[in-house]
Amino acid sequence: MILITGASSGIGLVTARLAAARGAGVILVSRNEAALAEIVRGIEADGGAACFAVADVGDRAALSEAAAKGVARFGRIDTWVNNAGVAIYATLAATPGDEHQRLFRTNYFGVVNGSHVALEHFGAAGGNLITVASIAADMSTPIMGAYAASKHAVRAFVESLRIELKAAASPVSVSLIKPSGIATPIGLHAANHLDGAAMIPPPPYDPKLVAEAILRCAERPRREITVGGAGRAQVLFAEHFPALFERLAPLVIPFLQNRAIPKREGSNLFEPGPDGEERSPHEVGLKASPYTQVAMRPRLTAALLSTAAIAGACAIWRWRPRAAIALRGRD
Repeated sequence: MILITGASSGIGLVTARLAAARGAGVILVSRNEAALAEIVRGIEADGGAACFAVADVGDRAALSEAAAKGVARFGRIDTWVNNAGVAIYATLAATPGDEHQRLFRTNYFGVVNGSHVALEHFGAAGGNLITVASIAADMSTPIMGAYAASKHAVRAFVESLRIELKAAASPVSVSLIKPSGIATPIGLHAANHLDGAAMIPPPPYDPKLVAEAILRCAERPRREITVGGAGRAQVLFAEHFPALFERLAPLVIPFLQNRAIPKREGSNLFEPGPDGEERSPHEVGLKASPYTQVAMRPRLTAALLSTAAIAGACAIWRWRPRAAIALRGRD
């Protein structure tokens, strides 16, 4: 059984439907009961097995109750996916303190709470703990600074937890998924202090790519996977050319808002949003990422590179005698 938080929209919803379609029992967790009930009805109508539990990830007791409901239905939890997240579009100076704290309650402490509850249920049998962070965990960004700070904290928590579990010889695998900009409704649900609709940092990718990476880690655990080659390139640029990155990063600001589209009032920071949507209505995500395909299959990639290297060496070896004869013929 796979438990997914933030499962009533975006990446969580796409992952839940994909997992159910592939035969997994799924428990969907979010704050929106009406949306969850409708989604589960749809999954069951398509022949899948699913149930839901209403919980705020910032509330550890509520998450424990959600997990217990999943165990009562499916017997045990094999994979736990920390996916719930919220966003704020504003400069840090203009970010209200209560919103900043609430964002961390969901994005960071939601992961902390989920991880603790997951470990309690995994027990000696082990399991897969998968956390969805962002490329913002590896680099900073203007306008979404609070979001980036929370994802930096998530990465540090996950990496430290992995070290501790390995030291304890735990059978739990710990995976970190770092999506690039993904064409989900997160901009619609965000606390938006900009003029016009909040947009996804370009170039956006389709959320199914993230869902595939999550399920890949559930089947064959990986330490981490970055979804989207463009995002990985941005991170590498920020790491190796920090001063230049700081000068160029503000150029993305105009792409984070669209004044031609009225912004949706309200947000899902403190209350459930209008969930049930997988994708953004304003952006079309890229359907493929060769980089991510390679990242998800490191052994196959290594084998192909080794084969190519051997083939190249053989070709050079066969060529050398002919080249030597040709050179002697010129003397």
